[in-house]
Parts: sequence; structure tokens; C-alpha cells
Amino acid sequence: MEITEIRVFPKEGADKKLKAYTTVTFDNVFVVRNIKVIQGSSGLFIAMPSRKLKVACTKCHFKNEVGSKFCNQCGAALPMHREDQEDHDAKAEHRDIAHPVTQEFREYLQKKVLEAYEAHLRAT
Repeated sequence: MEITEIRVFPKEGADKKLKAYTTVTFDNVFVVRNIKVIQGSSGLFIAMPSRKLKVACTKCHFKNEVGSKFCNQCGAALPMHREDQEDHDAKAEHRDIAHPVTQEFREYLQKKVLEAYEAHLRAT
């Protein structure tokens, strides 16, 4: 799989760690939006697009964001996460929508996105 286009959208504002959003096209036929360029403690890295997880209210079945204490629909108390539950991702509030399966492809994607980000900075 080849990356055929990367578009960089710099982020301005209060969040100094989030530097840009990118849109990456693969083989001129598949697009992934909202790959983030983030400034970490050891340099730039990418974060894949994600969505907030939801939990259903046991009373009305309305889907509320993970971590909510009360249902936004009916006001009932929502069950709290217990540490001993088997689902290790249950504490995570976000889950990746798309992500590389292999470490090699992740490294390739990160290298190309960061190169495009740096090229965009030089051009402006």
C-alpha cells in the first residue's frame, strides 16, 4: 500500500501539543481523515482518528459517554467501571477508528506524515 497524498491542516489555538490534523490518501482510492500530529515529550508523533466510547443507560438505553455519572436522557445513575472487570480497554474513553496493523506500516505512515508536516511548515 502506498501513500499517494497527504494534506496538512495546522492547528492554531490554546492546545499547544496538537500541531495539525492530516488527511492521508492511500493508492488514490482510500482516505483517512483526522490523523493528528502531536508534540510529545520526546518529539512529534501521530495519533490515529478516534471516537469517544459510549455506554448504554440500564434504565432507558440512551448512549452516554464513558465516564458519565448520570444518564443525559433520564438522569439515572450510570454504573461505574470496576477495576477488576476483564475488559482492559473499558477505562479508555476513546477508541481508534482506523489504525495500522503492523509496526512497520505504523513507522512508514508516521515518517511520511511528519515529513509532510515539516514540509508544510517550511513552505509557510
